[in-house]
Amino acid sequence: MRNTHGMAEDCRVMRWGIAASHFISIVRSLMNPLHVLRENGRLVAFGFFMCFCSSVGQTFFISLFNGELRHVFNLSHGDIGAMYAAGTIASAAIFMFAGRLVDRVRLPIMVAIVFGGLALSALGMGLVASAAVLPFVFFGLRLFGQGLASHTGMTAMARSFNATRGRAISLASLGFSAGEALLPTLTVALLAIFAWQSIWLGVAAITVLAVPLGLYLLKGERPRKDEADETTGPQASIRHWRLGAVLRHATFWLRLPTFIAPAFIATGLFFHQVHLAEEKGWPLPLIAGSFTAFALSSIVTTLFAGPLVDRLSARQLWPWVLLPMALSCVVLASSASVWVAPAFMILIGMTTGLYSISGTAMWPELYGTRHLGAIKAFVQSVMVLASGVAPVALGVLIDRDVSMNLISLACAAWCVFAAILAVVAMRRDQSTAGSGTASSPSK
Repeated sequence: MRNTHGMAEDCRVMRWGIAASHFISIVRSLMNPLHVLRENGRLVAFGFFMCFCSSVGQTFFISLFNGELRHVFNLSHGDIGAMYAAGTIASAAIFMFAGRLVDRVRLPIMVAIVFGGLALSALGMGLVASAAVLPFVFFGLRLFGQGLASHTGMTAMARSFNATRGRAISLASLGFSAGEALLPTLTVALLAIFAWQSIWLGVAAITVLAVPLGLYLLKGERPRKDEADETTGPQASIRHWRLGAVLRHATFWLRLPTFIAPAFIATGLFFHQVHLAEEKGWPLPLIAGSFTAFALSSIVTTLFAGPLVDRLSARQLWPWVLLPMALSCVVLASSASVWVAPAFMILIGMTTGLYSISGTAMWPELYGTRHLGAIKAFVQSVMVLASGVAPVALGVLIDRDVSMNLISLACAAWCVFAAILAVVAMRRDQSTAGSGTASSPSK
């Protein structure tokens, strides 16, 4: 009989072998993330397309016209911030219900709804003649752009894929990064040539012309042949939770602060980037240029996150999503050196990449896909609400002479606390699954 020492040594060797096998598998996935495009590339392209088009309703694009809007309508920074917050908060309230449409109507119909609403909203911005109309225009752009366009694309990826869900989501979500990288520079160049109203009228026209492309990308598409059927394959044991059952599930609420944090922190800090630059003594082009580092970091992390989700599961990756953002806030508070701006953006980009992939993939892992639109709509409504409140909340703190350093440290503390809650949620799910005592959701 072998002694205890020899058995322990064999166990260590086995563990190292298993770890090496996992590492090699992950590296292979990272080296070939594009193979998911071979059999279903058109559907992934549809997800990318919808994420890119959501840029029209994103803060980074709309805020490019703030100067013109303030000048034309004689508005202060606070005035336009309040109008934007009102439109954003109203869109979050409606989106909670509108987002469920993706569970009830076919994707081609959703394309028509999304782009129809987005075109009308862009047309409204191009023809706006009174400041009183601006909150309604912001509402439309946020609801159909930032809300429904991205929601439709990401829900299609999460629902249509299983074994390669992470990679499909990561490739589609590059549409966000493409918009962030291309549209600001293009828009600034166009503003030097055309009136801002003409640009919005052009956006409305392009949005209408984009409908046939969206429908073409959906034509004849089906889930990949190697994706498991939820009724017969490995996913057969997953129940399809209704939203009401999800809202009664304790671990859902433990994970929610992790979803809220990036929407609140990134939007709040980005919206007040001019004040941040003034307080740090940075030239504004330093922060503007650092957005390139943010986009590149987000793209690289997104490509890595997809295979990691497929290999490890989104539930295991989720507790670590906010750690780069926590570090970014600590770095921001630690120094006024010029290197801090790109470092801050790179770290936030890492959280953005991890967050967009694992956050989308986690809900079907936990609650199935049949009511995925309603679940994601609720979560995204809360996120949009947080992004609407953030500029106002941070603005009040700034008006009361609270420094950006102190605000950043508070944001870092929030990230750490939310990560701890996510760990508790993961362990609680594991323990209930192991004991077979998990509550039964409504079907």
